[in-house]
Formats: sequence, structure tokens, C-alpha cells
Amino acid sequence: MRRSLSLACAALAVTPLLAACGPDVAPAATGPAAQVGKAPSLAAGQQVSIVFESYNFGQAGAWTDTFNELIGAFQKEHPNIKVTAQKPQGNSANPATDTISSLQSQMAVGTPPDVAQLGFSDLDFTVNQLKAVPLDDLVGKEVVQANFDGAAHPYADRVRTLGDWNGKTYGVPFVLSTPMLYLNGDLFEAAGLDPAAPPKTWADVERAAKAIKEKTGKGGAYVDCLTKSAKDWCFQALVRSNGGRVLSEDRTKLTFAEPAAAGVVRTMQGMVKSGAMPNLTQQQAVEAFARGDLGMILESSALQGTFVKGSQDKWKLGAAAMPGFEGKPAVPTNSGAALFVFAADPAKRRAAWELITYLTGERAYTTIATKIGYLPLRTGLVEDAAGLKTWAGQNPYLEPNLEQLTRLEPWVSVPGTSYLQVRDGMMSAVENAVFQGADVDTTLRAEQDKVSKLLGGR
Repeated sequence: MRRSLSLACAALAVTPLLAACGPDVAPAATGPAAQVGKAPSLAAGQQVSIVFESYNFGQAGAWTDTFNELIGAFQKEHPNIKVTAQKPQGNSANPATDTISSLQSQMAVGTPPDVAQLGFSDLDFTVNQLKAVPLDDLVGKEVVQANFDGAAHPYADRVRTLGDWNGKTYGVPFVLSTPMLYLNGDLFEAAGLDPAAPPKTWADVERAAKAIKEKTGKGGAYVDCLTKSAKDWCFQALVRSNGGRVLSEDRTKLTFAEPAAAGVVRTMQGMVKSGAMPNLTQQQAVEAFARGDLGMILESSALQGTFVKGSQDKWKLGAAAMPGFEGKPAVPTNSGAALFVFAADPAKRRAAWELITYLTGERAYTTIATKIGYLPLRTGLVEDAAGLKTWAGQNPYLEPNLEQLTRLEPWVSVPGTSYLQVRDGMMSAVENAVFQGADVDTTLRAEQDKVSKLLGGR
């Protein structure tokens, strides 16, 4: 379920279409979304079978167990709807990297899943190339908004539109997080620092990280936003926090080589050069922090369970909001994914909508939050004694994440069929500068000039 691994080429080649790496080409705009009318409610006892594809089912432990539990509960409540759950097709170590290529391969042979969980980074491609069904047309805009409003606890305001495109809702936001600064309280104290007063700026982070390294011999701080495998959700947050963007507001021009973005990369490169940030891979950093060998890590709450388990009875885990740059407010973006409909049959479409509303309902978010650590997007649940109030009171890592939802800006998807090459090229340039010491301005500018030719391409 990790949002932080990059999309790779699928090892599938059903047709010449699929021989391409990633979504350079796409199926024609026929099939599920070619004609969309309202799907009628299912008749009493009407039997329907649907396929739900989610990368959660390819992850062992809490992710698969939790989602199997949710599907079982849904089918018990809807005995007329049979759900076949599957992970994306592909051979990647993490199924989250296979989502788009899996969907393409199944579309090419006319058998797409009826419901799919896809990342926000894929939104432009999902709507304009894969032709996800607009939910406003499927069940009516008022029904979609009523689901967001909820029986008692509505969606957080800034979350409910993350799956929208041109004024219509295509995807219902499902699981996501904001960037969190996790802390090792024991290392803070050993370095003479107060874990109850965490760093608020990146200059503070660097000073604290140097102190931790000097006093304890352990790693200082790792920012999991700066590599190709991290994707760009968190890097976008850093750039926005420094007053920049990676893509112009009119979506016509790449801007990741502009001074604000370059300043972020230069700051992070400086932390590596000063020894404040160890030169590690993403996996190495996550493992080091879980062991207690790293003072801080900027991460998604998807890793919260891993860190809680690693720290249990060994060291004190703390968490704080994402730091900002001196004199500028921090601007969090979101990780994660939404649920989209690709069914062609009206009955399957209606069943797909029933599944989506269940998986994004209050009971489901109570399960997802407590068993995985993702944010309950119906945030009022944390004040509900019958919901998540007890759990929230025992979870000190939740509050900063919830607060950041009130300031959230969306993870912006890159336009065009070559969006993955654009994103990966940008992040490779960032990685080369930060961890390999390449000249920041030259490296970013050269890559921006290169991938700009692919922007919005068909």
C-alpha cells in the first residue's frame, strides 16, 4: 500500500499496446465511460458480481487482513453483491506500482475491474485516458455530495474534492496522509533536545540532526521526499512550502527548475553534505528509524504501524507537523488514492457505487484508522465516543496530521500520457542533486528542458 514506490513497467504484453513502458499509450475512449447514464438502484434480491482491484490486497499483514475484513462485512450487509477482490496484475515487489499498467492490460482485452483504487498522481490520466466513470452522472451529483456529507460525520472540507475534475467527481478519496515528522524521543533527549518542542523549520531540523549525530552517533534526519521511488507527493509539499510549484497553475509549463524549487533541493543537498541527513535509500531509512537508529524521518502515516511496532518497549516515538522554511508557512500536500468506477453494465455500476460508499463510510474508516493508521477522512469520528475518540486519545501521532488536513493543498497530477516519465525524470534529477551532489541548477534545468517536451503529450 506504500504510496512511495515508483510505477514500473508491467511484465505483461497481451497486445502491442502493452509493450510500452507505463501509460505512454492508452486504450481508445470507448467502453465504460463512452455513454454514462444514471444507474438504477438494484432491485430487491438482484444478484450482481463485481471485481474490486486494490493494491491493498497485495500487501501482507494489516493491509490485506483489514481490507479482507471490510469486504467480508460489506457482503454480509449486501448479500446480493458478490465482490471479487484482487491485487493489480504485475510482478513489482509493491503492487501499488502496477496499478495503471494492470488496468490498461485488462482494458485492452475488455475485462477491466469494476472498481479500482488509483493514486491521486494518476488523476489526469485516469479521467482523460482511462475514462473513469463520472460519479455525478452515474448516481447524481446530489447523491455523491450526500455521501460526502455522511449520516453524522462529513468528509474534511479540503479532502472531498481531491478526486474532482472539471467540476465533476470521478473518484471518492479513500486513503491518504499528509507529511509527518516522526521523532525518536530517546535520541532527542540523549542529544540534549526536547522532543516536546520538535523542530518547526528545516534550519531547526538540520541543527537538531547534527546534535543527534554528534552526541549519539546515530543518523540525524531523513526526508523521504527526494528520490524517484518516493514519487513527488511530498516533494510538491516542500516546494509549495517554499513558495513554488512543480507545474504552473494553468498546467502548461513545468516549473521545478525555478528558484523556489531549486532552493528546496539546495537546502536538502546541504543537509546531506553537512552530515545531518544520511545518504540512504528509502527502505534503508525506514528500517533505520524503526530500529531506533535515526532521530527523525519525514513520512506518511502509512508507516505509522511500522514505527509503533518498532519502537514498542524500546524507544519513545513522537510526531509533529511538517517543518517549513524560515518565514514561510508549511503547505502540506496529500499522498494516497481514490476509488474509481470502470464498470460498463448499469447493475455493476450501481453495485460498485454501493461498495465505494461502504468503504468510505464511518464504520470502514473506524476500521481503517485503528488497524492501519491512515487518516479517518470523516474527521468528526475522532470526537465520537462510539467512533474513534478512545483510539484518538491513545494516538498522539494523529493530531498533527488532522490539523494539516485543514491546510491541505492537493497532490497535483501531471498532464498527458507521458506523465510518469515527466514525474520520474523530475525526481531522478532531485535525487541526483541531493544524494549524489550534482549541481542543483544545472541538473534541474537540464531535466526540465528534457521532459517539458513530453508534457501533455498524447
